[in-house]
Amino acid sequence: MFEFGFIGVGHMGATLANAVIGAVGSGKCAVCDADDGRAKLYAAAKGCDVLSAREIAERCRTILLGVKPQNMAELAADIGPVLKERDGYALVTMAAGITIATLRAMLGFAAPVLRIMPNTPAAVGAGCMLYTAGDGLRAEDRDAILAALRPTGELVETPEALMDAGCAISGCGPAFVYKFILALAGAGENVGLEGDTALKLARQTVLGAAKLAVESGEDPQILCDQVCSPGGSTIEGVRSLEAGAFETEVKRAVQASFDRTVALGKGK
Repeated sequence: MFEFGFIGVGHMGATLANAVIGAVGSGKCAVCDADDGRAKLYAAAKGCDVLSAREIAERCRTILLGVKPQNMAELAADIGPVLKERDGYALVTMAAGITIATLRAMLGFAAPVLRIMPNTPAAVGAGCMLYTAGDGLRAEDRDAILAALRPTGELVETPEALMDAGCAISGCGPAFVYKFILALAGAGENVGLEGDTALKLARQTVLGAAKLAVESGEDPQILCDQVCSPGGSTIEGVRSLEAGAFETEVKRAVQASFDRTVALGKGK
């Protein structure tokens, strides 16, 4: 019996597997993937076992489902009959938009489920992972899973009704930040900086500003005001952002991501 089994070791699945293997050891983990070659390469690099999806469903105490929302119904139909005959296990799902109730309907019974929504900064231990536990999940299983995932970064318990909204910020938000970094670096080139220098300044500035916001606990508007001296350079740039509807466009991006997450949950 393995402690953890990972069905799907694509980018995010592998990120979580890396954290869990670091916490519990490779000998307690098994993996599989629709791309068998990818699973074998990952297992060889990490020293864990390769099993089929059904074998993971049979032999692992915690089963992490790292497949796309569009593929969840097919996976559930494959492993559902195996899980229905078992007890003493827990499922972890990170498929955007798919509720615990929807997953259980796909499986055909009320499995014990922990729903999570990680983000890509988990790869460097700076992630923000939303989680919600379904009824029937034992407290000791929930705590063991969260302990193994804690190296990924911040874990935020979230009511399931707000998971899609949270995903639009923490799950999709890193892409928006990367676009801002690129825009900031490109603007630096426009005023005369070399490309490498502009990108380095943009990356470090975003990192430092986020670190200050987190560690100070200060209201971000106050932190903004502290940079904006009256009549100075920064306030002119902030006014330009405001005139260009910067906040409106961010809200538009988050709404678009939220709407798509909801649609995915409906199979669209």
